[in-house]
Amino acid sequence: METAVATENQLKIADKVFTSRLIVGTGKYESFDQNRQALEISGAIMVTVAVRRIELDKTKESILNYIDPEKYTLLPNTAGCYSVKETVMTAQLAREAGLGNFIKVEVIGDEKTLFPDNEATLEASKLLVKDGFHVLPYCTDDVVLCKKLEDIGCAAVMPLAAPIGSGLGIRNPYNIILIMEAVNVPVIIDAGVGTASDASRAMELGVDGLLMNTAIAGAKDPLKMAQAMKLAVQSGRLAFEAGRIPKKLYATASSPIDGLIDI
Repeated sequence: METAVATENQLKIADKVFTSRLIVGTGKYESFDQNRQALEISGAIMVTVAVRRIELDKTKESILNYIDPEKYTLLPNTAGCYSVKETVMTAQLAREAGLGNFIKVEVIGDEKTLFPDNEATLEASKLLVKDGFHVLPYCTDDVVLCKKLEDIGCAAVMPLAAPIGSGLGIRNPYNIILIMEAVNVPVIIDAGVGTASDASRAMELGVDGLLMNTAIAGAKDPLKMAQAMKLAVQSGRLAFEAGRIPKKLYATASSPIDGLIDI
């Protein structure tokens, strides 16, 4: 008789509980409808939208018209911002437009790598927390910075795995592990995932969630990749909960040697 295996698929951020640990984006798709289909197939419940790159007026053609507000939680982001002032104003614009109190803070410090400006990220996040936002900051895999972001009241930390859109996977898993040990808020990998094995590897480390966009939207078949990522996140989390065997240099027999038949 088959035994059902339970897995902790729920992710809690601030005052909300999500039934998927995958967060997906809304850019680079061939069409809004393809984006909608990929979102549905991925099983994600939280969706990030770039406030400065989308049409906020729903009377016009906008990705917002393809996202069911009864089913999905929007996570507006401040992509394209290079200063604290721009970031705060963009977050406030999102709230005024009815996109809610969750905000993914992005303050870019370098145009080539799109690495975040850590000092500006910390300052902008502090201001937005005081303004009543649930702040999820995109940051480098810096343990000290992530602890400071938690201390000022951020709802989660979102260290990058690799540069945005690079598809390189997790470049420094040891820093991610140290971040998880240092903070008590959810740790969500943001940026750098390229394929399903990257997603599974990230979840096997024990991170709470994963955010991606290019890995799905930029695939040859975004809909198949959306399904692959859904399964990868689920299997990676299940493997983490199961607990992998330790790595050893030498072989260990799979079968016990006690009671061997004499020949």
